[in-house]
Amino acid sequence: MADSTNEPVKVVFVCWGNICRSPMAERIAATWAQRDGVDGVEFTSAATSTEELGNPIDRRAARELREHGYDADNHSAHQIDAAEIDDADLVIAMEDIHIAKMRAMSDRDDVALLSDFDPDAEPGEGVPDPWYGGPEGFTTTREMIERAMPGVLERVRELQGATRRG
Repeated sequence: MADSTNEPVKVVFVCWGNICRSPMAERIAATWAQRDGVDGVEFTSAATSTEELGNPIDRRAARELREHGYDADNHSAHQIDAAEIDDADLVIAMEDIHIAKMRAMSDRDDVALLSDFDPDAEPGEGVPDPWYGGPEGFTTTREMIERAMPGVLERVRELQGATRRG
């Protein structure tokens, strides 16, 4: 966890396989942070399963990202572990199942859903997995992530302020 102004705030997005939703959120968050001048933050992503380890971003997710000006290169899916959960300042899951899997690995009780950062989302809504459908699912995923970004970046700024006050 960030403990001084020299340490970045660490945010990890988590989904099932780390090839669709979580890397999309990671790349969108990084772009929005850069655009909005939010420095001192490190975005990563991870899986709760081992099914896609080492794989790149799903080609449909990559296409959706690139079509909307986001980077989709140089990704390799990995599984989250207790150390990564505990080391992050903010852990954001896509669905309740991901929170449950992480709670089995770590005592951390402040894991959020991405939809928690979208004021228009239904409580506990989660971000459905687009992997099983067509391209429209990836568009919906991107749109849901983008709606949550102002809230995510606001939380990052709050965490940055808390670490500076120490």
